[in-house]
Amino acid sequence: MTNDESELRWHPLLRQWVAVAANRQHRPQMPADWCPFCPGSGRVPDNYDVYLYPNDFAALQQDSEPFAPREELFATTGARGSCDVVLYSPEHTLPPSKLTVEQWGKVVGLWRKRSGELMSREDVAYVAVFENTGVAIGVTMPHPHGQIYSFPFLPPLVEREMESASSYFGEQGKCLYCEILAGELKDGARIVAENEGFVAFLPFYGRFPTEMNIYSRRHFGALEDLTEAETQQLAAMLSEVRRKYDALYGMPMPLMMLVRQRPAREKAEWFHFHIDFLPIQRSETKLKYLAAVESGCGTFLNDTRAEEMAVRLRKA
Repeated sequence: MTNDESELRWHPLLRQWVAVAANRQHRPQMPADWCPFCPGSGRVPDNYDVYLYPNDFAALQQDSEPFAPREELFATTGARGSCDVVLYSPEHTLPPSKLTVEQWGKVVGLWRKRSGELMSREDVAYVAVFENTGVAIGVTMPHPHGQIYSFPFLPPLVEREMESASSYFGEQGKCLYCEILAGELKDGARIVAENEGFVAFLPFYGRFPTEMNIYSRRHFGALEDLTEAETQQLAAMLSEVRRKYDALYGMPMPLMMLVRQRPAREKAEWFHFHIDFLPIQRSETKLKYLAAVESGCGTFLNDTRAEEMAVRLRKA
């Protein structure tokens, strides 16, 4: 394997795949005088609203060897997949919280289109739409953007969540997510915002400070299942949530956003579309670090109470 190639290595203790992509060592670190995502760079159109940009330092590559898993101690296989960058705006310094609802609608539309294309491929098992925001998260480019990865396997946390949802549906005959949403709406204490199509709340079991979920009211499984009305309602909810987050401490909130959708090419009637926000700012001046207990043991210590933080976010 050369430094320009990626591969997957089997972790026999955790029974999961690890992507090895040495080419990512060369990606820039917050360049101050040049941005490939800005008009005029020669890397993007001189005029665009939103734009799908192929990742220059992809961990998963379409021309990689096919995914052929073998559960051996030192098994490797091809890291076939794709890594796209979703440019939210041509404006370099515009934070996601400042995007208009109309612009968020264009972003969601791009998510829908690209997800649908990738989910139809035979070698794609899961399409992950996500965003990393803030230097504290490890962002290397300040231009407002998110990413779309297509995986040849189910990532382990996705797989675990789906196993829980599938088991609950099989045992109870009900959607686990619909049940959670109904419980949160009934309680009301952790609801942050809601509109006709979506509800934002801090989950009872949140692991991160001010961890928030956006659940669709209607039961469906993927971005491509959104109606036109729901696309605009989701855009409005994303705009409101991002503005609340940045207003909470009077600063851009460092966070991870993950769009959760069903596996590719599966009906998966037990799955329910939702979005997770995982912030790491636990107060105006303090970050939440994922140290030994969280990273090494997998048990999260949450420094905030969802009920208290929901009140603050509702007012933000």
